[in-house]
Amino acid sequence: LHQKDPSQIKEEQEELQPSSDQLLSHNSPVTDQDEIKDGNSHRNEFTQKSQLKSHMRIHTGEKPHSCSACGKRFSLKQILNRHMRIHTGEKPHSCSTCGKRFTQKSQLKSHMRIHTGEKPHSCSTCGKRFTQKGQLQSHMRIHTGEKPHSCSTCGKRFTQKGQLKSHMRIHTGEKPHSCSTCGKRFSLKHILNGHMQIHTGEKPHFCSTCGKRFHVKSNLKTHMQIHTGEKPHSCSTCGKRFTQKGQLKSHMRIHTGERPHSCSTCGKRFSLKQILNMHMRIHTGEKPHCCCTCGKRFTQKGQLKSHMRIHTGERFCVLV
Repeated sequence: LHQKDPSQIKEEQEELQPSSDQLLSHNSPVTDQDEIKDGNSHRNEFTQKSQLKSHMRIHTGEKPHSCSACGKRFSLKQILNRHMRIHTGEKPHSCSTCGKRFTQKSQLKSHMRIHTGEKPHSCSTCGKRFTQKGQLQSHMRIHTGEKPHSCSTCGKRFTQKGQLKSHMRIHTGEKPHSCSTCGKRFSLKHILNGHMQIHTGEKPHFCSTCGKRFHVKSNLKTHMQIHTGEKPHSCSTCGKRFTQKGQLKSHMRIHTGERPHSCSTCGKRFSLKQILNMHMRIHTGEKPHCCCTCGKRFTQKGQLKSHMRIHTGERFCVLV
């Protein structure tokens, strides 16, 4: 057999021995796991610093992220991203029940309560429950009497922003809701809904005492005071009493001389909205009242009533 040289055996043994660097690496207390932990620690520290930096903007008011479309600024990038959906029209969150889509997940969550009937927010005073926190906050103002929204024109105050928005149309003359049948325009949607029943002939509300029917429930409620004789609202100046609060409010303008309703065309001012509406017909040429006998049209109902006497033969009473 061939035998190895003793010097060769020694060299092979030295190659098999770990080097001093290898021994140090093997015996070192810093393992691969420790390196991972150390890396995670750095990452966690970075995340915490980032969160703190974002949080501090609440106190500093800093808003470094701006919308390229409208210029509105935001403290967080993710809020800017959500805002951008207003401009792009993107609605990534959809309702699994009715298919309606939303820009934000929170909007979808609130919407789902329509289907589930869930009302998690309750009033601590009267116990009434609401699907959204904002609805509860608005409701609470009934109990507190708080009216944070004020009209910049006349100073009237409101509990809700939507009420103020609707009120402002008195001053601006804006009428965004139009009748699809006759084209007449209205400042409020519910007034349009009531008007539409003129065309359909629908009168779902009826008086249990005399059977008279009405287009809207509020008209029935007012009518019922004829039977009860109730006049809960009284004038503090002359003592005259009224069935409705609105009637009293309008009456008070006799004493104050207030004329809050102005014509957008000629600037003439009026104490009552209905008087302004009749005045506007001078400018528009509208004549909504028609004689069923000869077809002649009039701007005011009183004019038509007087005209009808030509056909009926009814004579005017003249006081001498």
